[in-house]
Amino acid sequence: MQNITTTLKKLFYLWKRSQVPVKKPIKISRIDNLIIFLVCVLISIISSYKLLLISPLNLADIFSWLWNFTEILIISGVLILVSKKENPSISSRQILLIITLLLAVQVTKLYFASSISPLSMIIPPALIISQGMGSITALAWVSVASFSWPDPAVAVNNNLFFILLVCSSVVSLLGARIRSRAQLLQLSIFVPIGSFLTQWILIGKDKISLINKQDFVLANGNIFSESFLLAIVMLFTILFIPIFESIFGLLTKARLLELADKEKPLIRRLSLEAPGTFEHTLLICGLAEEATRMIGGDIDLIKTGALYHDVGKLHAPNWFIENQDGSKNPHDEIDDPIKSAEVLQAHVDEGLKFARKNRLPKLIANFIPEHQGTLKMGYFFQKAKEKNLDINEYYFRYRGPIPQSKETAILMLADGCEAALRAMNTKASDKQALEVISKIISSRQKDGQLDNSNLSKGEIFLIKRAFLNVWKRIRHRRIQYPTGKNNTFS
Repeated sequence: MQNITTTLKKLFYLWKRSQVPVKKPIKISRIDNLIIFLVCVLISIISSYKLLLISPLNLADIFSWLWNFTEILIISGVLILVSKKENPSISSRQILLIITLLLAVQVTKLYFASSISPLSMIIPPALIISQGMGSITALAWVSVASFSWPDPAVAVNNNLFFILLVCSSVVSLLGARIRSRAQLLQLSIFVPIGSFLTQWILIGKDKISLINKQDFVLANGNIFSESFLLAIVMLFTILFIPIFESIFGLLTKARLLELADKEKPLIRRLSLEAPGTFEHTLLICGLAEEATRMIGGDIDLIKTGALYHDVGKLHAPNWFIENQDGSKNPHDEIDDPIKSAEVLQAHVDEGLKFARKNRLPKLIANFIPEHQGTLKMGYFFQKAKEKNLDINEYYFRYRGPIPQSKETAILMLADGCEAALRAMNTKASDKQALEVISKIISSRQKDGQLDNSNLSKGEIFLIKRAFLNVWKRIRHRRIQYPTGKNNTFS
């Protein structure tokens, strides 16, 4: 009986691992870890040192300080773990941004708690974090920043604290979903109005004053002043978000939509100099978008990444068959499979150069090498074998890396399926199309290309169905309309 139980546990464990692969976080260097740790220690000191200023100081006070110091240090560590859990690809710069914002808020609380509302201290940083790193990280940050106050003598009104938590939670949840700068502006208007109305209801009308004072903006306790200051700080935060994007490598929804604009110079060049590649890119976008939507992935990320994945072909457009007019093929002229394979690898290397030159975010640049992974250039490898060249298969494989995310893996699968689906007869059945899709995806799996992608078996099944649905939409035939001398038909 015990053996059966052990076997069942093993089977359950293997099944669970096969369904939800574990995504390993990116390793951070020791120096970066040390810097992050030192900032966390500094936060703990600032948040607790006032407990040591009590006179006379006794052993109980020291233990109270030590407990508070350790508590702040631990919750700072938990905040970092939460951010890594939500974003396994988070960089040390982004972690540093999270804890630096926490440090800035603690310092602000220490020196300006009597003159600035906690709403203006906590809500704007929550907007930055939610935009760049997601709702869960932002909510965790809000929890830490709201509950830890450096000065125990400063008491926050319970109603105001409740409003703070509600407003910052709304900003954290909506901030991760906002897809344009205009929506950010709307948020910066409606949140202060909402905080004003709720304070008016919960705290009282006697706290409202529109009389011009010298300290109007910093009039803590005045509801209108606090809401006005919150609106100003949020507007300035929105203005500075692009700077945070550049310095800390944040990739917001608004930034993705800006990069996906087809009038961007690099995309425009692709459409003019490599029109076949551009058309191929648009078709892949359709497949990849539908598949990502089906599994609940980041649609904006894959849409933008797909547009840039083949920009490296701009270095030599006519060497790729989709850009050839059928008259001559440069690969036939050189008649050297090894050099032809080098040209194919070059479109990845040159693509990364274009990405650096145009300052594309790292998450977008990752699509360039990962959509090819370490796939074999089968056509030229076969040509080499026909010439009886004794050469290692290694020279006919892309240099990778293999896809490290669901989105880059989906793009690889869409890239492989696009040409095969487009070449199929319009009269082909759904079953035949699904067989072609399954064969291509299975070959990628057997080759180990999806090992680091974190795609489960269930998600791969949904991707196949998504590709099939897109093919069913584009396979339709058009009838031949009769045309006369003086009329046309539509």
